Amino acid sequence: MGQFRVAASSHQIPERPPIRVRVGDRVVVGDRDSDWPAFVFVTAEAGSGWVPERHLDRHGAGATVTEAYDTTELPTEEGQELEVLREDRAGGWLWCRAQSGREGWVPERTLSRRD
Repeated sequence: MGQFRVAASSHQIPERPPIRVRVGDRVVVGDRDSDWPAFVFVTAEAGSGWVPERHLDRHGAGATVTEAYDTTELPTEEGQELEVLREDRAGGWLWCRAQSGREGWVPERTLSRRD
């Protein structure tokens, strides 16, 4: 992509460790996120975290992962420049790389376009 954005506000990451779910993984589906309605809380063998519901084939309280997902978030500070590597427009998040090389999801609403 090669787009750059600037953090208009900081983003703090959850204390829960990130998880990676792979295609075919079975997960237990919990609540829908009230701030991010495209996401549901899942519990997998590797732990738990928020995953876009569209990445799941749901059957009752369980689901099978149909598209791999990494829940890693990137902490940001206001004014920090980030390179956008992937976009999840439906979910409202962008996968970004900081100048340090660290990567993760950042809420699009916390970023502004670089002038």
